[in-house]
Amino acid sequence: MKHLKFVLLLAIAANFWECGDAKFGEKGELSPRRRRCYDGSLPRRLKKKERKLSLEGSGGGEVCHRLYPRVSCCPSRRAPYQILHRKDARTFSTNNTECSRLLEEIKCAHCSPNAQMLFHSPKLEKAPHREQDLPHLCHDYCQEFYYTCRGHVPELFQADVDEFCQYYGRMDGGLCFPDFHRKQLRRDSNYLLDEKTEAINRKHKHNCYCAQEIHSGLQQPVGVVHCGDGSQRLFILEREGFVWILTHDMELLKEPFLDIHKLVQSGLKGGDERGLLSLAFHPNYKKNGKLYVSYTTNQERWTIGPHDHILRVVEYTVSRKNPNQVDTRTPRVLMEVAELHRKHLGGQLLFGPDGLLHIFLGDGMITLDNMEEMDGLSDFTGSVLRVDVDTECCSTPYSIPRNNPYFNSTNQPPEIFAHGLHDPGRCAVDKLRMDTNGSLLILCTDTVGKNTTTGRILQVIKGKDYENEPSMFDLGSSGGTTPVGGFIYRGCQSRRLYGSYVFGDKNGNFRILQRPLEDRLWQEKPLCLGTSSSCGSSLVGHILGFGEDELGEVYILVSSKSTAKQSHGKIYKLVDPKRPQVPKECRRPVEDPEMLSTACSRECKNGHCTPTGKCCCNAGWEGPFCLRAKCELACRNGGVCVEPNKCLCKEGFSGNQCSKGERGTKGDGEKDSILEHIIDMTTYLLDLTSYIV
Repeated sequence: MKHLKFVLLLAIAANFWECGDAKFGEKGELSPRRRRCYDGSLPRRLKKKERKLSLEGSGGGEVCHRLYPRVSCCPSRRAPYQILHRKDARTFSTNNTECSRLLEEIKCAHCSPNAQMLFHSPKLEKAPHREQDLPHLCHDYCQEFYYTCRGHVPELFQADVDEFCQYYGRMDGGLCFPDFHRKQLRRDSNYLLDEKTEAINRKHKHNCYCAQEIHSGLQQPVGVVHCGDGSQRLFILEREGFVWILTHDMELLKEPFLDIHKLVQSGLKGGDERGLLSLAFHPNYKKNGKLYVSYTTNQERWTIGPHDHILRVVEYTVSRKNPNQVDTRTPRVLMEVAELHRKHLGGQLLFGPDGLLHIFLGDGMITLDNMEEMDGLSDFTGSVLRVDVDTECCSTPYSIPRNNPYFNSTNQPPEIFAHGLHDPGRCAVDKLRMDTNGSLLILCTDTVGKNTTTGRILQVIKGKDYENEPSMFDLGSSGGTTPVGGFIYRGCQSRRLYGSYVFGDKNGNFRILQRPLEDRLWQEKPLCLGTSSSCGSSLVGHILGFGEDELGEVYILVSSKSTAKQSHGKIYKLVDPKRPQVPKECRRPVEDPEMLSTACSRECKNGHCTPTGKCCCNAGWEGPFCLRAKCELACRNGGVCVEPNKCLCKEGFSGNQCSKGERGTKGDGEKDSILEHIIDMTTYLLDLTSYIV
């Protein structure tokens, strides 16, 4: 009996000693449960000799021994790396130095004397076959780990920072890596100091976004648009007269999509807005291949007059043989506007969800005295024009919608939709949301007057005169630079930015306008862009414009120089650092660009196709698909019209109408018979073609 009591007392003492180590640790910190290693064994107290060797040595184990210098589940410096190569451990690698440092530290969680608690999750108790990839991270440490490594270990970060740290982090006062000492002793972290935590919070402000550079080496980019055919290609406009294709994997094609630099008159000095101004793809581009460009030129028939240049709007068709090139033989001029000055040009083209083409024109710095010297084309300046290009009329390139405000007016051109604009920067239409009155929601940046940089934002409404109409939002003076219009963000990557109108000015000040669904008033907020230390890259240069891709993501066009002859242009993509760059729900399949396959594009050889698919014949051709030549004077004596005003005559006849007879020669009968047969076959084939069509 005495021996039994002695054994019980010895067991109690041993248990007390073990609990003392577990409960108080080397410095007496409290713990909600006994210390256990990851595999359930007890941690080992290091001897002085082992501590000295670990501090003097080199290698990865030194990192872990600095975190756990007295009591550890990794008694040797090589142990953490042996643990990492276990089949049940998840290993991540990266070339980024700062991210690698954090990953090495997180690997040491297996060496923690509290490893079992750090990796313990009640969610996994019901699924014993699963193991937790990461330990419970302290919230501030989790945020730094997310922002530092999300671009280098993308397979780990498939959620925004709040969702990620809600799953892996711990804010309930329980054990967390790496500063559980602070949670227990209310002392400073053994890793993060309070100053560093504040620096992280300053670095990643709630409203900050990142500008991710995607391409450089461009000459004065003025626009980035997409064609909406599923290929996710970006079409980059350069002011000098080139349009380039950037594929969905960010590869710039060597050959330009459109090259009209010989037609375009561009300016080289700052403030000169001439050049290629805008590009808009037809809403049904995938089938009809139609696109519309606006540019400034000064060609032969316009060389005489008081104007400085002509603003021209032209329709083109993509090549039937190459979907990455425009057929430059297919231009159709929609309109030409004479302008006096090289500023306040506008020129943006925009299709709305209604399928109508909107053309935004600045006032061109024109005064009332100037207008008396100009012809009728100047009536378009300072206006928003709205036309319908889906017309089957071959004589005119567009028709005028009957609900245009001046359709029956005798004082205003019927193309005008609204007027009173001065210097429209860029305009955007919301394709998903109508205005409160059921009309399209179109927003434009503009200036208040002809000789001012005071900005305003207009909501373009049918029939409004913005010379006297109050603006939707006044921007005030922007430091001597004009505002630059952007887009209404309808992308998927950023949830915070969804539905916001993004714009800025040429000095690089970015802003957004937001309007709650239940509110009619727009609220202005600054758009914060993070620095290179927090985003990996920073936006530097003068803002030239904005762009949009097929998924609704917004791009920013920048140049560090003002001359068009130098390749200092860059394109940045606006991304939300709190979300993955390409979340799973935002991924869309990429389709290969298709060749034109409509009947008109295949058969209309001697004419052009309208956007609706009608073949309009060139001069001298007639019939379905313009396959039959037309001779104003009919061919005689059995001749056949094979080209416009050109007859193929039988042997023995000549002249434009085959009316001149010639003296027969030896063998004429045989030749005449062969020629008659050829003519008869030609006539038969032409009649057969017309019948089939």
